[in-house]
Amino acid sequence: VQLQASGGGLVQPGGSLRLSCAASGANLSLLRMGWYRQAPGKQRDLVADISGGRATHYADSVKGRFTISRDNAKNTVYLQMNSLKPEDTAVYYCNRAGPTFLNWGQGTLVTVSS
Repeated sequence: VQLQASGGGLVQPGGSLRLSCAASGANLSLLRMGWYRQAPGKQRDLVADISGGRATHYADSVKGRFTISRDNAKNTVYLQMNSLKPEDTAVYYCNRAGPTFLNWGQGTLVTVSS
């Protein structure tokens, strides 16, 4: 199983990015999937998750700014990030939203800076 996150980059505060997570070797359609982030020196935290039925949950820090979605036909999960802040700077990963995890991929770096 391989999860490949992409779409990160350098963006100014207030900007937007759309992250994608493509999976190979596993069918994600029935799994609750999540986006996680890990800032330097900090633990990896779940910021958004989406069920197979597309019910979503968000961490308070991103609520109203981030939107998680999925395209089961493409076996892909997305994270639309708007109104980005410097504190959103982190490596972003996708994986199951527990209780067990697939192999963690490399993640994609998001840097919010002017």
